Amino acid sequence: MATDSRDDSAIATIRNRIWFTAMAAIVAALALVPVLGTSLSFSFYLMLWITMATGLNIIAGFTGYMPLGYVAFYGIGAFATAILTKMFGVPVYFSILAGGVCGVLLSLLIAPTLKLKGIYFAIVSLGLAIICRLVIVNLPESWAGGSYGINLGLSISPVVTFYYMLAVMVAALLTITWLAQSRLGKALRAIRDDDQAAEVMGVNVVATRLKAWMLSALFGALAGGVEAWYTNIIDPESAFQFLVTAKTVIYAIAGGLGTVTGPVVGAIFMVWIDDLIWQRFPIFNLFLLGLAIILLILFLPRGIVGSIIQRKPSWRRYIL
Repeated sequence: MATDSRDDSAIATIRNRIWFTAMAAIVAALALVPVLGTSLSFSFYLMLWITMATGLNIIAGFTGYMPLGYVAFYGIGAFATAILTKMFGVPVYFSILAGGVCGVLLSLLIAPTLKLKGIYFAIVSLGLAIICRLVIVNLPESWAGGSYGINLGLSISPVVTFYYMLAVMVAALLTITWLAQSRLGKALRAIRDDDQAAEVMGVNVVATRLKAWMLSALFGALAGGVEAWYTNIIDPESAFQFLVTAKTVIYAIAGGLGTVTGPVVGAIFMVWIDDLIWQRFPIFNLFLLGLAIILLILFLPRGIVGSIIQRKPSWRRYIL
């Protein structure tokens, strides 16, 4: 027993070293982008989608709830940032953090939907995202700009915004790394596998599930706030567009939900594919992207990382 415990500890140490080395390499490469003068916009949106996919993974991959209305948190974070900055003169740095808090408050407001499961939860969450958009549109134009949205009117420094998104992405990755190895993460997996059995074993299903929901909402809202600052303009149509949720779900699934590594790999791969298709075949962008997704699902149904683990089960010990 003692030997097995030491072996497990050694494997966990190796796994953590592999992951932290890979994460450090990704962060270092991204941090050098502004210095090297390479594609700032591509790298910014790569970090945004890694953050979004990681945030979704907390509630979908670890807890087993697929929120098709995940865009609601992104949109609320964006509009909270814009309103606080433009209408109330709050410095944008604090507005983004406040936008994250607004995302968490929204998650608490719609927490009763977590009683639903499967497709029912997915559909209701999508409906709530639509309601959020309608509420924003119908706010006084002096606040939210109506259907035209808000022009923040800031003097933008793309490099500063870039590093702010880098910080949010790193925070998301560190959070899910901790979550994967914590008691909370184990409890979430137990709920995902069988919530009734988890409750019998002493897991507070309601409270544990809510913690995951709040963390997931936080990173979606922060990403939306930073993106609003980067573009300097936000409108209800783009902020609450279903395509945001669709891409987040696709990128997370492409890598493999339920692992820390999967959504990161999936986001990197799919953003690169999307950019490549857009550059060479702009007219057929959505068609070819959809075809790539279909092929991915047909041949790698568990995602890139998930399929690797399925074919090489022994590797699971070294993949976080």
